[in-house]
Amino acid sequence: MNIYVGNLAYGVTQDELREAFSAYGEISSVNLITDKFTGSSKGFGFVEMPNNSEADAAIKGLNETPLKGRNLRVNQAKPRGERPARGPRW
Repeated sequence: MNIYVGNLAYGVTQDELREAFSAYGEISSVNLITDKFTGSSKGFGFVEMPNNSEADAAIKGLNETPLKGRNLRVNQAKPRGERPARGPRW
């Protein structure tokens, strides 16, 4: 299951995110989203967990819990096609 993790403190590293989620089970990948020009964190990322029951436990266990001073927003990631369209790009 692909899990969205939002409201991350900008100083959170992939290793710290992996450590938080590994308490709930096996992690396939961790991907922090960064600005392509500055390389700094955009404050969200994704964690892939192969076992859905472990992923559900991680979502329930970590949503609204603090990490480096900010409460995480954790839920199942939506596939790209389900997101609302953005306005026109001029």
